[in-house]
Amino acid sequence: MANRSLIRSAGAALLTGLMLSGCTEGDLDALIESTHQSSGQSVCSAQAAPFAHTLCSVSQDSLQQADSPLSLQLFWKSRQDDRAESDQNSALPPLYTFDALLADLPKSRELKFAINAGMYDREFAPIGYTVIQGKQILSLNLNEGAGNFHLLPNGVLWWDNNNQVQITESQQFSKLLNDKQITPWYATQSGPMLVIDDSIHPKFNQSSTSKKIRNGVGVCAEGQIQFVTSHEPVNFYQFADYFKQQLHCPNALFLDGGIASALYAPDTDHKDDKNMGVMLGLIEDKD
Repeated sequence: MANRSLIRSAGAALLTGLMLSGCTEGDLDALIESTHQSSGQSVCSAQAAPFAHTLCSVSQDSLQQADSPLSLQLFWKSRQDDRAESDQNSALPPLYTFDALLADLPKSRELKFAINAGMYDREFAPIGYTVIQGKQILSLNLNEGAGNFHLLPNGVLWWDNNNQVQITESQQFSKLLNDKQITPWYATQSGPMLVIDDSIHPKFNQSSTSKKIRNGVGVCAEGQIQFVTSHEPVNFYQFADYFKQQLHCPNALFLDGGIASALYAPDTDHKDDKNMGVMLGLIEDKD
């Protein structure tokens, strides 16, 4: 668990920065409330089967259209400080929360939904490969070890500056990087893979009693990118099977679970008040 005093001081620093720029606490409340008023088609919906969950969907086409107002982005540190823009590895603390992310966004941008990205350490720094706006925050992690991240194979959710979103198994991703065949603009590594080339992870047990709240992402049929957050405990096999059989995702990746699973979905009036590391959000540019 991260140092709570650090989190409090970071939140206070962010609020101070906002007030210095003319933003009051009332402005912040209004900003958060405004994001609950959908300006277009809903992207998230509450689902009851095969388990209670929220499904957030975005199409590759909507991201790749010329002059599209939509973009998937990763967020870790505040844009309020110039150092955060020039160096995401600076000593600045993470944003930590959806509220801080909402406050940090320009008023011309609406957060359609957000979710925790790949796994992080006690200081809320990523433990796997991370790229934000073309800048590598952490190199690819191919180490063996304990925990879900190292339940191999794991993988990388990434997209280039043409917004072509992909999920690639980590060893394959390493080869693509080394051969300079890809140039990620955003990337987050996590694990385990849920579905690999249309097959459920070989180490998952259908009768496993290890059930937890989980979230993950799949690149699926008809160019749909599907984000799933369960609201009841499920085992890995159940979770992966949903991506494979019902969402028709040839590749899907586990993001995190338990207390680390976090979702902001104004379409369903859902906002988890949790601390986290890197966040993934769908942004609509209102200009």
